[in-house]
Amino acid sequence: MSAQSTRRILIPTETYAPEVNGAAKFAERLAAGLAARGHDVHVACPSATGTPSVSVENGVTVHRLTSHRWMLHPTWTICMPWETKPEIARLLDTLKPDVVHTQAHFVIGRYAFSESHKRGIPVVATNHFMPENVRPYLRVPKPLVDGGTALAWWDLRRKFQSAEFITVPTQLAADLLTQNGFSSPIRAVSCGIDLDRFSHLKQPATGGKGSSTGTEAAAPRVLFVGRLSAEKHAEDIVRAVALTDPALGLEADIVGGGDQEEPLKALAAELGIADRIHVLGKISDSALMDAYARCAFFCMPSTAELQSIATLEALASRKPVVLADAVALPHLVRDGVNGYLFPPRDVEALADRFTRICTQTPEEREAMSRASLDVVATHDIEYTLDTFESIYADVIAGYVDTAA
Repeated sequence: MSAQSTRRILIPTETYAPEVNGAAKFAERLAAGLAARGHDVHVACPSATGTPSVSVENGVTVHRLTSHRWMLHPTWTICMPWETKPEIARLLDTLKPDVVHTQAHFVIGRYAFSESHKRGIPVVATNHFMPENVRPYLRVPKPLVDGGTALAWWDLRRKFQSAEFITVPTQLAADLLTQNGFSSPIRAVSCGIDLDRFSHLKQPATGGKGSSTGTEAAAPRVLFVGRLSAEKHAEDIVRAVALTDPALGLEADIVGGGDQEEPLKALAAELGIADRIHVLGKISDSALMDAYARCAFFCMPSTAELQSIATLEALASRKPVVLADAVALPHLVRDGVNGYLFPPRDVEALADRFTRICTQTPEEREAMSRASLDVVATHDIEYTLDTFESIYADVIAGYVDTAA
């Protein structure tokens, strides 16, 4: 990379490693990928311990800002405006980045918008948030929830439309913003994943009525990866497993942290399948790769996905997928070809899709595996990095022209 095209980039994000969720993983991969291409990349994110710190991780300088645990949620940390604003201001004054690429508009992102523009620094904004995501946590009458949702959309529009460029993970997400009053141009850019990272994974010899491997096969497993919060509906997987024929021996691995961990374990015990439901919590990257390799198929029952990086990873791992027919998920499955769609929250239909995959022949299973690779082929992280480098160059040049 030439010196002229090397940028200093600040990525403010409300969630980052070691948190396990789509926005955190995207920010981490974007930052590491840009750093590997020679850019000077900095991330501003909440401190997992609450205490501010600076470290270098995968070639990225990570500035962890003062934060506090939110008492209503076991894993979330929040930043306070009166602490965050001066921290972001000092960071911008010290770094003088060429461009700021914010991942949200809450507290860190909010001051990234305003403080960057005060200093004449262009802002690219990627949205991972839908106001509907917080509805399950609002214990108030529905009219108040509806009013809060409308207010959240207004606030999202107000902040994001001050950016020089807006992106979202999928065209469906772009359409959703437009339908909710956005008038600024919005570009769909896939979050992207490193396809090569998953290419070596071995496929398990799974049991089930359609199995004819010639060797003793492991029990088939369905995998879920994501934040264990209400809108993800991981409990639907537990209930669906309970409805499948015990002779199939289907088990579930549930990976991620959140307020639903203990309720999921309690539900499995209540349904008498505690020995078949494995709530693994947050796990290491190597253990996650093992989980992808071990599973027979992947399931995402969420009704609030703007893309779903975990589903992309499952596809790259050559796994059939069973996805809720909601928001952006239908774009990642060709029904009956590389997996199945099911009506959201319909547990009986979900159990039916589980049974279909568990009773496939090895040839049918292999065909779905190949089809999953075809679906994910357009989501390589290298294309995503190329696209954002081009966006940065355009907004920097446009900002300079405007200032002149």
